Amino acid sequence: MTARKDTPPDDAALRTAILNAALPHVAFDGFTDKILDRAAEETGTDKETVGRLFPKGALDLLEEFSTSADREMEVRVARLNLAELRIRERIAAAVKARLDVLRPNKEAARRAAAVLTLPPNAPLGVKLLWRTVDAMWRAIGDASTDFNFYTKRGILAGVYSATLLRWFNDTSEGETATGEFLDRRIEDVMKFEKFKAQVKKETAKFPSLEEILSRVNRRPSS
Repeated sequence: MTARKDTPPDDAALRTAILNAALPHVAFDGFTDKILDRAAEETGTDKETVGRLFPKGALDLLEEFSTSADREMEVRVARLNLAELRIRERIAAAVKARLDVLRPNKEAARRAAAVLTLPPNAPLGVKLLWRTVDAMWRAIGDASTDFNFYTKRGILAGVYSATLLRWFNDTSEGETATGEFLDRRIEDVMKFEKFKAQVKKETAKFPSLEEILSRVNRRPSS
């Protein structure tokens, strides 16, 4: 019987392995090319392969960290009984799920946020934030394709970003301060949405511009 040869890991598995090897070091030294090289060495990955998997070096490692957190957040949200939750509860659950994913690597998440605030990395920061909030909305069952698709994600981007910053500095027991902060932000959004709905309802009673012009044209001339 011929001995089975070990199957080499695929690219996704290798990226995950390198990320996992890097995260303990990132907490102390940040997302740097030096840390990427160290993680590659620990996983026995040659430089050529590392260059192919992470062509932009440490920034690609950071992106892998964010993408991995998004994937795990989706898995956790999928386990929830969303049908029994109101929309605000679903949003809160998605945000909390991602924070739960980041919690074991909170310092690495803090380091990642700091890197993304640097002007040269701002485009990457915007891209990753958009991916995250899009993943959240999709995870809780949003299927909108109209203009609301963008407004929902824009609103959630603000809520999540603010909550993430609060979480970084939360030293309360059980991080209850972050949960309370998130609830207030979502409540503010819901109040604004109710206000918009009320304004829309009231303005619907107003005559349209076409109707106004038609009335003006029907007035007898003096």
